[in-house]
Amino acid sequence: MRNRTSVAEPHPPDQNGLRAGDGAPRYPEPVPDVFTADDARHWALLTRAALAARRTEIDELNVFPVPDGDTGTNLYLTLDGAIDDVVATHGARGVLGTADLVEECRTLRRAVLMSARGNSGVILSQVVGGLCDVVVEREAAQVDTALLVECLERGAAKARASVAHPQEGTMLTVADAAAAAARRAGDAGGSMSEVSAAAVEAATEALARTPEQLPALARAGVVDAGGAGCVLLLEALHRVVTGAWSADDRLLTTAEDLGRPEWHAAAGPVADAGSSDDAGPDGPAFEVMYLLTDTDAAAVRTLTTALDRLGDSLLVVGGPDLWNVHAHVDDAGAAVEAGIAAGRPERIRITHLPSQVAAREEVVPVGVVAGAAGPGVATLLEEAGAVSVPFGPGRRISASQLLDAARRTGASAVVVLPADPDGLMAAEVASEAAAGDGLEVHVVPARTTVQALAALAVLDPERSVHANVVAMTGAAVSTRHGAVTVATKEALTWAGVCHPGDVLGIVDGDVAFLGSDLADSARDVLERLLSAGGELVTLVTGEDAEAGLAERTAAALARERPEVEVVVIDGGQPVYPLLIGVE
Repeated sequence: MRNRTSVAEPHPPDQNGLRAGDGAPRYPEPVPDVFTADDARHWALLTRAALAARRTEIDELNVFPVPDGDTGTNLYLTLDGAIDDVVATHGARGVLGTADLVEECRTLRRAVLMSARGNSGVILSQVVGGLCDVVVEREAAQVDTALLVECLERGAAKARASVAHPQEGTMLTVADAAAAAARRAGDAGGSMSEVSAAAVEAATEALARTPEQLPALARAGVVDAGGAGCVLLLEALHRVVTGAWSADDRLLTTAEDLGRPEWHAAAGPVADAGSSDDAGPDGPAFEVMYLLTDTDAAAVRTLTTALDRLGDSLLVVGGPDLWNVHAHVDDAGAAVEAGIAAGRPERIRITHLPSQVAAREEVVPVGVVAGAAGPGVATLLEEAGAVSVPFGPGRRISASQLLDAARRTGASAVVVLPADPDGLMAAEVASEAAAGDGLEVHVVPARTTVQALAALAVLDPERSVHANVVAMTGAAVSTRHGAVTVATKEALTWAGVCHPGDVLGIVDGDVAFLGSDLADSARDVLERLLSAGGELVTLVTGEDAEAGLAERTAAALARERPEVEVVVIDGGQPVYPLLIGVE
């Protein structure tokens, strides 16, 4: 396991994404310049977390080949479904978490093909599948630098070969650029971290150039959505290679954790994408997807030719016993019949594309569900029109609770603000389950109470659902958070050994310092949070807060930074006398 940290806690993990004793580091020993089975598992989880955090933002970039706003969701669900399948398969075999690299890759290669969703998900399945092919063919127990270069090249080549009519300015272009840069760095004798860094840099630069290659992107003022997902995958790889992945076992991440590349160009708003010639009203009406079994190579070639005549965005990938078929066509029945003639279609999905595009910009009432760490927070949320879901130590939010709350909003589109890292994972599960009920649920990665409040503040009923999700996500992830609490037992923290009664100053989830006075420590936390600037400070008092704590803190801030606005909320949350947010 690469660069793992151990946490000793004076108090169990709480509902605000903060841990009173977070941070006892176990300093990593030097590791060989290789990529192991453990690293592969960490990479898959970190990539899934990155896609989950930024899926709505990637959805907003989606204007090619159809502006239906689902690329980020499809990328996330593709990898999420594949990981679930791998976990189930290895769990049944009794090798969960202990499978060797070849077995991990063999299982993932098939799983990601079966779970691929949409045009972008199928291409992602080929990028990942190409990486896995190299490991399986070589029976590699671990990947060294030279083999990593070959893996990246194979993934890019397999993705490009999967597309019937490749288009530059897409995910294919970004993957090719990354592979070429990795080869140059590898041939120059670069280390694994230098190779992965070169791949990320080249991919990011290629992504920035995609509007120059696709008029639809230039008109919309965005970069390619699939290419953005590819950059996240490579950034996650670099994090694992260098040991800079999250210390949290769940590997949850937010947008800032993997960088914030400028994905929106200056050409104009996303809404202008409707004028795209590639995705206009004359394009194919249906997206058809299915898995195909009981076939052979000759039948697949015949199927590919038939589907190519019916429409575009054609992908027929896989083999020899399982194929994933994707096409945009006007005659969905003919596309399915061609599959029946070629073999046995399964998991058939047909989507009416014009309806999906129209729904993206339609302004519909938006419901909000938010986690409430205390009764005061719950009252505030409900006064703002949200349905609150209470939680606290030993009482985590469940997916079923969130799903029930989403139904109680009475809205067809619902935004969920978990306000808790564990709740974030539960919210993603609820979102998937809601789709089966015809309920559209979007998850904003608000991991703390102050982030949830910041997101709720920018909700605009006059905006489309997707525009609200992007705005709320931006507000949440740009809100820095901190807190003060009192240690209940001796423990090792990032700031040293704490003892019962010590005040812990927490900044962005980590214990930054030890103090003796709550008010002094609160001011110190604020000073650190405001070091990067800020216009609005939110102070949320807890049930055990001493009288006047928030008021004294606000008064001191007014003297030192009169330009900063301060809002005080009686939250009533346990464990933390004061939660602090800076926007």
